[in-house]
Amino acid sequence: MSDGTIKALIASAVDRPLTRDEAEAAFTILFEGGATPSQIGGLLMTLRTRGESVSEYAAAAAVMRAKCRKVRAPSGAIDIVGTGGDGKGTLNISTAAAFVVAGAGVPVAKHGNRNLSSKSGAADALGQMGVEVMVGPEIVEEALAEVGIGFMMAPMHHPAMAHVGPTRIELGTRTIFNILGPLTNPAGVTRQLTGAFSADVIRPMAETLAELGSEAAWIVHGGDGTDEIAISEPTAVAALDHGTVTMHEIAPEDAGLPRHRFEDILGGTAEENGRAFRALLDGAADPGRAAAYRDAVLLNAAAALVVAGRAADLRDGAEQARDSLDSGRARAKVEGLARITAPH
Repeated sequence: MSDGTIKALIASAVDRPLTRDEAEAAFTILFEGGATPSQIGGLLMTLRTRGESVSEYAAAAAVMRAKCRKVRAPSGAIDIVGTGGDGKGTLNISTAAAFVVAGAGVPVAKHGNRNLSSKSGAADALGQMGVEVMVGPEIVEEALAEVGIGFMMAPMHHPAMAHVGPTRIELGTRTIFNILGPLTNPAGVTRQLTGAFSADVIRPMAETLAELGSEAAWIVHGGDGTDEIAISEPTAVAALDHGTVTMHEIAPEDAGLPRHRFEDILGGTAEENGRAFRALLDGAADPGRAAAYRDAVLLNAAAALVVAGRAADLRDGAEQARDSLDSGRARAKVEGLARITAPH
């Protein structure tokens, strides 16, 4: 029955957006192993080519959320994550910003994965910092309770993704799953800062989060083409605030930070990014690359603190982020997470 149903749904998706019920049916089939690799690839690329709708995002995210291994997080926890797929190869800015935000006193339930469309994903960077990412919900909950930050490795919390993961890797390009990752946090956070690979998707993503019950979020796309808040250019923001989505633009100057060349935040392998991450935590700064990386992290952390309701504005958030780094609290969060996730 699934075979005939998924074929019909793929055919429908070619001509029009699927309804919420149709999309839920399609993704239920995918997550329950009822579709062949060719059918999975066909549906994913059909949706990407035509352009996914908010109803399709929300339906797929709802199915993923229902099937995930959930995590209990402290009240007020936030996620800081990028969709991936921007192809820019920058340093791991959102990962570093997560520890800075945690050091500023906001619990961070970070959701992520290994590199699928870049040289180094969040999990790759954390591995370089001594954090074991392949842990289950119990360890993540312990880390959130004791350290104030936990990392949820997508395959550990979304077992249903095993049915679609190989096809996604073989496709080697962004799909709806680049969007779904940030929409399916296993801790059920209702506040998040999320970078998107395209300005075209930031409003639909914010509207999807509104439909899924989120309280506050900034979905951002940098003017330099990154799925982060840019340190070299203005950044487009779709801001969700209790059901209302508005659009605005921010720039580094809004946080009292200078602009830097985009080339100075380019990264490399997980090892190279790990060295830059450690230098950041050690307080390294110079007029070039290290300063650019630090300011990019401060800017993204500042925005997350605004979304979390901890900072009044970006300038206030940047000051809190700077104190988190300079005091060593951000470093302590990395060390604490590494300790709790270490094999027992």
